[in-house]
Amino acid sequence: MTRQVSARIAGAFEHPLRRIPDRTVPQVLAEVAYGALADAGLGVADVDGFFCSEVPGLGSIAMADHLGLTDLSYVDVTEGGGASYPMHVGHAAAAVAAGKCRVALVAMAGLPLNGGGTTGGARGPEHPYEAGYGVTVPAGYALAARRHMHEYGTTSEQLAEIKVAAAHHAQYNPNALLRKPVTIEDVVNSPLISDPLRRLDCCVTTDGGGALVIVSEEVARTLPRRTVKILGHGETVKHSANGRIDLTRTGAAVSGPRAFAEAGLTPRDVDYVSIYDSFTITVLMSLEDLGFCEKGKGGGFVTGGTLRADGRLPFNTDGGGLCNNHPDSRGGMIRTIEAVRQLRGEAAPQVQVPDCRIALVQGHGGSLGFRTAAATLLLGSEEA
Repeated sequence: MTRQVSARIAGAFEHPLRRIPDRTVPQVLAEVAYGALADAGLGVADVDGFFCSEVPGLGSIAMADHLGLTDLSYVDVTEGGGASYPMHVGHAAAAVAAGKCRVALVAMAGLPLNGGGTTGGARGPEHPYEAGYGVTVPAGYALAARRHMHEYGTTSEQLAEIKVAAAHHAQYNPNALLRKPVTIEDVVNSPLISDPLRRLDCCVTTDGGGALVIVSEEVARTLPRRTVKILGHGETVKHSANGRIDLTRTGAAVSGPRAFAEAGLTPRDVDYVSIYDSFTITVLMSLEDLGFCEKGKGGGFVTGGTLRADGRLPFNTDGGGLCNNHPDSRGGMIRTIEAVRQLRGEAAPQVQVPDCRIALVQGHGGSLGFRTAAATLLLGSEEA
Protein backbone atom coordinates (compact mmCIF):
# COMPACT_ATOMS: atom_id res chain seq x y z
CA MET A 1 0.00 0.00 0.00
CA THR A 2 1.38 3.41 -0.98
CA ARG A 3 0.99 5.97 1.81
CA GLN A 4 1.07 9.73 1.56
CA VAL A 5 4.11 10.78 3.58
CA SER A 6 5.37 14.33 3.95
CA ALA A 7 8.23 13.84 6.43
CA ARG A 8 10.67 11.18 7.55
CA ILE A 9 13.01 10.55 10.45
CA ALA A 10 16.47 10.42 8.91
CA GLY A 11 18.71 10.47 11.99
CA ALA A 12 18.54 9.23 15.58
CA PHE A 13 21.04 9.19 18.41
CA GLU A 14 20.80 8.15 22.06
CA HIS A 15 23.56 9.17 24.43
CA PRO A 16 25.37 5.97 25.47
CA LEU A 17 26.01 7.03 29.08
CA ARG A 18 23.57 6.88 31.99
CA ARG A 19 25.73 8.74 34.53
CA ILE A 20 27.58 11.80 33.23
CA PRO A 21 29.39 13.63 36.05
CA ASP A 22 31.84 15.56 33.89
CA ARG A 23 29.66 17.49 31.40
CA THR A 24 27.03 20.21 31.36
CA VAL A 25 23.53 19.90 29.92
CA PRO A 26 24.46 22.06 26.87
CA GLN A 27 27.47 19.82 26.23
CA VAL A 28 25.35 16.66 26.32
CA LEU A 29 22.70 18.26 24.14
CA ALA A 30 25.35 19.17 21.59
CA GLU A 31 26.70 15.60 21.62
CA VAL A 32 23.31 14.05 20.88
CA ALA A 33 22.38 16.72 18.32
CA TYR A 34 25.58 16.25 16.35
CA GLY A 35 25.25 12.48 16.72
CA ALA A 36 21.78 12.47 15.16
CA LEU A 37 22.90 14.75 12.32
CA ALA A 38 25.88 12.49 11.60
CA ASP A 39 23.55 9.48 11.64
CA ALA A 40 21.42 11.20 9.00
CA GLY A 41 24.40 12.22 6.90
CA LEU A 42 23.70 15.91 7.43
CA GLY A 43 25.43 18.83 9.12
CA VAL A 44 24.58 21.83 11.27
CA ALA A 45 24.39 24.06 8.21
CA ASP A 46 21.53 21.94 6.85
CA VAL A 47 19.25 22.55 9.86
CA ASP A 48 16.48 25.13 9.45
CA GLY A 49 14.09 23.90 12.14
CA PHE A 50 14.82 23.43 15.85
CA PHE A 51 12.54 21.71 18.38
CA CYS A 52 13.28 21.29 22.07
CA SER A 53 11.62 21.22 25.46
CA GLU A 54 12.83 22.95 28.61
CA VAL A 55 16.52 23.76 28.01
CA PRO A 56 19.12 25.92 29.78
CA GLY A 57 19.16 29.61 29.08
CA LEU A 58 16.48 31.49 27.21
CA GLY A 59 14.81 28.54 25.56
CA SER A 60 15.71 27.86 21.98
CA ILE A 61 17.69 31.10 21.60
CA ALA A 62 20.60 30.10 23.82
CA MET A 63 20.74 26.52 22.51
CA ALA A 64 20.54 27.57 18.87
CA ASP A 65 23.53 29.81 19.51
CA HIS A 66 25.35 27.03 21.38
CA LEU A 67 24.76 24.49 18.58
CA GLY A 68 25.64 26.88 15.78
CA LEU A 69 22.19 26.84 14.16
CA THR A 70 22.51 29.96 12.03
CA ASP A 71 19.68 29.63 9.50
CA LEU A 72 16.55 28.72 11.44
CA SER A 73 13.15 29.38 9.89
CA TYR A 74 11.04 27.48 12.44
CA VAL A 75 11.41 27.02 16.21
CA ASP A 76 9.25 25.14 18.74
CA VAL A 77 9.76 24.84 22.52
CA THR A 78 6.61 22.92 23.46
CA GLU A 79 6.65 21.52 27.02
CA GLY A 80 4.71 18.31 27.61
CA GLY A 81 6.88 16.39 30.07
CA GLY A 82 7.38 12.81 28.94
CA ALA A 83 5.12 13.48 25.94
CA SER A 84 7.24 16.42 24.74
CA TYR A 85 9.32 14.69 22.13
CA PRO A 86 6.60 12.64 20.41
CA MET A 87 4.79 15.98 20.29
CA HIS A 88 7.85 17.60 18.73
CA VAL A 89 8.13 14.90 16.07
CA GLY A 90 4.50 15.53 15.11
CA HIS A 91 5.05 19.29 15.12
CA ALA A 92 8.22 18.95 13.03
CA ALA A 93 6.42 16.75 10.50
CA ALA A 94 3.65 19.35 10.23
CA ALA A 95 6.19 22.16 9.80
CA VAL A 96 7.98 20.21 7.07
CA ALA A 97 4.69 19.44 5.33
CA ALA A 98 3.79 23.14 5.41
CA GLY A 99 7.14 24.11 3.90
CA LYS A 100 8.25 25.97 7.03
CA CYS A 101 11.50 23.97 7.21
CA ARG A 102 13.23 21.08 5.42
CA VAL A 103 15.60 19.68 8.07
CA ALA A 104 14.31 19.74 11.66
CA LEU A 105 16.48 18.91 14.65
CA VAL A 106 14.68 17.63 17.77
CA ALA A 107 17.01 17.39 20.77
CA MET A 108 16.94 16.93 24.54
CA ALA A 109 19.37 16.43 27.43
CA GLY A 110 19.34 16.40 31.20
CA LEU A 111 21.63 15.51 34.09
CA PRO A 112 19.40 14.86 37.12
CA LEU A 113 21.92 12.54 38.77
CA ASN A 114 24.54 15.28 39.05
CA GLY A 115 22.18 18.18 39.70
CA GLY A 116 21.98 19.33 36.10
CA GLY A 117 18.42 18.38 35.26
CA THR A 118 16.34 20.81 33.24
CA THR A 119 12.88 19.83 34.53
CA GLY A 120 10.98 21.06 37.55
CA GLY A 121 10.65 24.72 36.66
CA ALA A 122 8.09 27.14 38.04
CA ARG A 123 5.40 25.52 40.15
CA GLY A 124 1.96 25.29 38.63
CA PRO A 125 -1.25 26.79 40.04
CA GLU A 126 -2.22 23.44 41.57
CA HIS A 127 0.86 23.21 43.81
CA PRO A 128 -0.43 25.03 46.93
CA TYR A 129 -3.58 22.90 46.93
CA GLU A 130 -1.99 19.49 46.40
CA ALA A 131 1.59 19.40 47.65
CA GLY A 132 0.61 19.41 51.31
CA TYR A 133 -1.51 16.30 50.84
CA GLY A 134 1.27 14.08 49.47
CA VAL A 135 0.49 14.28 45.77
CA THR A 136 3.99 13.35 44.65
CA VAL A 137 4.67 11.85 41.21
CA PRO A 138 4.67 8.23 42.46
CA ALA A 139 1.56 8.89 44.53
CA GLY A 140 -0.35 10.20 41.50
CA TYR A 141 0.43 7.08 39.50
CA ALA A 142 -0.30 4.87 42.50
CA LEU A 143 -3.73 6.51 42.77
CA ALA A 144 -4.47 5.52 39.17
CA ALA A 145 -3.14 2.00 39.76
CA ARG A 146 -5.24 1.48 42.90
CA ARG A 147 -8.37 2.69 41.14
CA HIS A 148 -7.70 0.36 38.20
CA MET A 149 -7.31 -2.53 40.60
CA HIS A 150 -10.56 -1.58 42.33
CA GLU A 151 -12.54 -1.22 39.09
CA TYR A 152 -11.16 -4.17 37.13
CA GLY A 153 -9.44 -6.56 39.50
CA THR A 154 -5.97 -5.86 38.14
CA THR A 155 -3.25 -7.43 40.29
CA SER A 156 0.30 -6.54 41.28
CA GLU A 157 1.45 -9.73 39.57
CA GLN A 158 -0.04 -8.57 36.28
CA LEU A 159 1.72 -5.22 36.56
CA ALA A 160 4.94 -7.11 37.31
CA GLU A 161 4.71 -8.83 33.90
CA ILE A 162 5.55 -5.47 32.32
CA LYS A 163 8.73 -5.05 34.34
CA VAL A 164 9.73 -8.66 33.66
CA ALA A 165 9.43 -8.10 29.88
CA ALA A 166 11.41 -4.84 30.04
CA ALA A 167 14.17 -6.48 32.09
CA HIS A 168 14.31 -9.43 29.70
CA HIS A 169 15.03 -6.99 26.87
CA ALA A 170 17.48 -4.84 28.85
CA GLN A 171 19.92 -7.74 29.29
CA TYR A 172 20.72 -7.42 25.56
CA ASN A 173 21.38 -3.67 25.73
CA PRO A 174 24.98 -2.98 26.78
CA ASN A 175 24.10 0.63 27.66
CA ALA A 176 21.07 -0.14 29.86
CA LEU A 177 21.31 1.03 33.47
CA LEU A 178 19.71 -2.19 34.79
CA ARG A 179 20.59 -5.31 32.81
CA LYS A 180 19.64 -8.08 35.24
CA PRO A 181 16.48 -10.11 34.40
CA VAL A 182 13.85 -10.20 37.14
CA THR A 183 10.91 -12.42 38.04
CA ILE A 184 7.36 -11.58 39.03
CA GLU A 185 8.30 -12.51 42.58
CA ASP A 186 11.20 -10.06 42.49
CA VAL A 187 8.84 -7.26 41.53
CA VAL A 188 6.05 -7.92 44.02
CA ASN A 189 8.53 -8.44 46.84
CA SER A 190 10.49 -5.24 46.17
CA PRO A 191 10.03 -2.35 48.65
CA LEU A 192 6.74 -0.48 48.57
CA ILE A 193 7.09 3.07 47.23
CA SER A 194 3.48 4.26 47.04
CA ASP A 195 0.80 1.63 47.54
CA PRO A 196 0.30 -0.42 45.35
CA LEU A 197 3.44 0.47 43.36
CA ARG A 198 6.74 -1.06 44.41
CA ARG A 199 10.29 -0.09 43.58
CA LEU A 200 10.50 -2.35 40.53
CA ASP A 201 7.23 -0.88 39.22
CA CYS A 202 9.04 2.47 38.94
CA CYS A 203 11.27 3.81 36.19
CA VAL A 204 14.96 4.54 36.60
CA THR A 205 16.44 8.04 36.71
CA THR A 206 19.40 8.71 34.42
CA ASP A 207 21.56 11.38 32.92
CA GLY A 208 21.71 11.55 29.14
CA GLY A 209 19.62 12.57 26.20
CA GLY A 210 18.79 11.93 22.60
CA ALA A 211 18.05 13.61 19.30
CA LEU A 212 16.16 13.04 16.06
CA VAL A 213 16.39 14.59 12.60
CA ILE A 214 13.17 14.98 10.60
CA VAL A 215 13.47 15.79 6.91
CA SER A 216 11.26 16.43 3.90
CA GLU A 217 10.72 13.76 1.28
CA GLU A 218 12.90 15.78 -1.08
CA VAL A 219 15.82 15.77 1.36
CA ALA A 220 15.28 12.11 2.22
CA ARG A 221 15.78 11.12 -1.41
CA THR A 222 19.30 12.59 -1.31
CA LEU A 223 20.38 10.57 1.75
CA PRO A 224 21.95 7.11 1.72
CA ARG A 225 20.52 6.32 5.17
CA ARG A 226 17.36 4.24 5.67
CA THR A 227 14.64 6.60 6.84
CA VAL A 228 11.44 6.11 8.84
CA LYS A 229 8.08 7.42 7.67
CA ILE A 230 5.99 9.60 9.97
CA LEU A 231 2.50 8.26 9.26
CA GLY A 232 0.34 9.69 12.01
CA HIS A 233 0.40 11.94 15.05
CA GLY A 234 -2.10 12.82 17.76
CA GLU A 235 -1.85 14.72 21.03
CA THR A 236 -3.99 16.09 23.83
CA VAL A 237 -3.99 17.42 27.38
CA LYS A 238 -6.14 15.70 29.99
CA HIS A 239 -6.65 17.68 33.17
CA SER A 240 -8.31 17.33 36.55
CA ALA A 241 -11.66 18.88 35.48
CA ASN A 242 -12.19 20.06 39.08
CA GLY A 243 -12.32 16.45 40.23
CA ARG A 244 -14.71 15.06 37.60
CA ILE A 245 -12.21 12.57 36.24
CA ASP A 246 -11.79 8.90 35.45
CA LEU A 247 -8.47 7.87 36.98
CA THR A 248 -8.34 4.74 34.84
CA ARG A 249 -8.38 6.63 31.54
CA THR A 250 -5.28 8.28 30.08
CA GLY A 251 -4.80 10.91 27.41
CA ALA A 252 -3.89 8.09 25.01
CA ALA A 253 -7.62 7.44 24.66
CA VAL A 254 -7.72 10.71 22.70
CA SER A 255 -4.25 11.01 21.13
CA GLY A 256 -4.23 7.37 19.96
CA PRO A 257 -7.39 7.44 17.81
CA ARG A 258 -6.26 10.73 16.29
CA ALA A 259 -2.93 9.22 15.25
CA PHE A 260 -4.53 6.03 13.92
CA ALA A 261 -7.04 8.04 11.88
CA GLU A 262 -4.33 10.23 10.38
CA ALA A 263 -2.25 7.18 9.45
CA GLY A 264 -5.21 5.14 8.17
CA LEU A 265 -4.20 2.29 10.50
CA THR A 266 -5.64 0.26 13.38
CA PRO A 267 -3.98 -1.43 16.37
CA ARG A 268 -4.01 -4.70 14.40
CA ASP A 269 -1.51 -3.17 11.96
CA VAL A 270 1.13 -2.44 14.62
CA ASP A 271 4.20 -4.70 14.84
CA TYR A 272 5.97 -2.99 17.75
CA VAL A 273 5.08 -0.50 20.50
CA SER A 274 7.31 1.96 22.33
CA ILE A 275 5.27 3.05 25.34
CA TYR A 276 6.51 5.51 27.93
CA ASP A 277 6.94 3.32 30.99
CA SER A 278 7.32 5.78 33.83
CA PHE A 279 5.58 3.12 35.93
CA THR A 280 4.20 -0.31 35.04
CA ILE A 281 0.63 1.01 35.33
CA THR A 282 1.40 3.57 32.61
CA VAL A 283 1.98 0.80 30.08
CA LEU A 284 -1.06 -1.25 31.07
CA MET A 285 -3.50 1.65 30.89
CA SER A 286 -1.96 2.93 27.64
CA LEU A 287 -2.42 -0.45 25.94
CA GLU A 288 -6.11 -0.37 26.86
CA ASP A 289 -6.68 3.22 25.77
CA LEU A 290 -4.82 2.70 22.49
CA GLY A 291 -7.16 -0.16 21.61
CA PHE A 292 -4.84 -3.15 21.91
CA CYS A 293 -7.27 -4.67 24.40
CA GLU A 294 -10.55 -3.75 26.07
CA LYS A 295 -10.62 -1.30 28.97
CA GLY A 296 -10.09 -3.29 32.14
CA LYS A 297 -8.58 -6.27 30.32
CA GLY A 298 -5.01 -5.00 30.32
CA GLY A 299 -3.93 -7.27 33.17
CA GLY A 300 -4.87 -10.38 31.26
CA PHE A 301 -3.46 -9.00 28.03
CA VAL A 302 0.08 -8.50 29.35
CA THR A 303 0.21 -11.88 31.09
CA GLY A 304 2.18 -14.76 29.62
CA GLY A 305 4.94 -12.96 27.73
CA THR A 306 2.76 -10.86 25.40
CA LEU A 307 5.15 -7.89 25.56
CA ARG A 308 8.41 -9.78 25.00
CA ALA A 309 10.23 -9.43 21.69
CA ASP A 310 8.96 -12.89 20.74
CA GLY A 311 5.44 -12.22 22.01
CA ARG A 312 2.24 -11.00 20.37
CA LEU A 313 3.03 -7.30 20.86
CA PRO A 314 6.73 -6.57 21.49
CA PHE A 315 7.33 -3.46 23.58
CA ASN A 316 10.31 -1.38 24.71
CA THR A 317 12.95 -3.74 23.36
CA ASP A 318 15.79 -1.57 24.71
CA GLY A 319 14.61 -2.09 28.30
CA GLY A 320 12.56 1.11 28.37
CA GLY A 321 12.43 3.61 31.19
CA LEU A 322 11.96 0.76 33.63
CA CYS A 323 15.46 -0.59 32.97
CA ASN A 324 17.40 1.25 30.29
CA ASN A 325 17.22 5.04 30.17
CA HIS A 326 14.96 7.85 31.39
CA PRO A 327 16.94 11.07 31.02
CA ASP A 328 15.48 14.02 32.86
CA SER A 329 11.94 12.57 32.94
CA ARG A 330 11.69 12.86 29.16
CA GLY A 331 11.09 9.23 28.21
CA GLY A 332 9.27 10.01 24.96
CA MET A 333 12.55 10.78 23.19
CA ILE A 334 14.14 7.41 23.99
CA ARG A 335 10.90 5.58 23.13
CA THR A 336 10.96 7.19 19.69
CA ILE A 337 14.62 6.33 19.11
CA GLU A 338 14.03 2.63 19.83
CA ALA A 339 11.05 2.62 17.45
CA VAL A 340 13.35 4.03 14.76
CA ARG A 341 15.87 1.26 15.46
CA GLN A 342 13.19 -1.40 15.12
CA LEU A 343 11.89 -0.01 11.82
CA ARG A 344 15.42 0.22 10.43
CA GLY A 345 16.18 -3.35 11.55
CA GLU A 346 18.91 -2.04 13.87
CA ALA A 347 17.68 -3.14 17.30
CA ALA A 348 19.75 -5.67 19.27
CA PRO A 349 19.62 -8.95 17.30
CA GLN A 350 18.09 -10.86 20.21
CA VAL A 351 15.10 -8.47 20.33
CA GLN A 352 14.74 -7.31 16.73
CA VAL A 353 11.13 -7.80 15.62
CA PRO A 354 11.10 -9.70 12.30
CA ASP A 355 9.77 -7.69 9.34
CA CYS A 356 8.92 -4.73 11.55
CA ARG A 357 6.96 -2.30 9.37
CA ILE A 358 4.67 -0.31 11.69
CA ALA A 359 5.60 1.00 15.15
CA LEU A 360 3.63 3.03 17.65
CA VAL A 361 5.19 5.49 20.11
CA GLN A 362 3.21 6.69 23.13
CA GLY A 363 4.38 9.51 25.37
CA HIS A 364 2.83 10.73 28.62
CA GLY A 365 3.70 13.77 30.71
CA GLY A 366 2.52 14.86 34.13
CA SER A 367 0.45 12.57 36.33
CA LEU A 368 -1.19 9.74 34.43
CA GLY A 369 -4.75 9.71 35.68
CA PHE A 370 -5.59 13.37 36.30
CA ARG A 371 -3.26 15.99 34.78
CA THR A 372 -1.31 14.80 31.81
CA ALA A 373 -0.18 15.46 28.26
CA ALA A 374 -0.30 12.58 25.80
CA ALA A 375 1.18 12.17 22.33
CA THR A 376 0.98 9.23 19.93
CA LEU A 377 3.09 8.61 16.84
CA LEU A 378 2.64 5.99 14.16
CA LEU A 379 5.83 5.34 12.24
CA GLY A 380 6.57 3.13 9.26
CA SER A 381 9.59 1.48 7.69
CA GLU A 382 10.56 2.33 4.13
CA GLU A 383 8.59 -0.74 3.03
CA ALA A 384 5.40 0.26 4.87
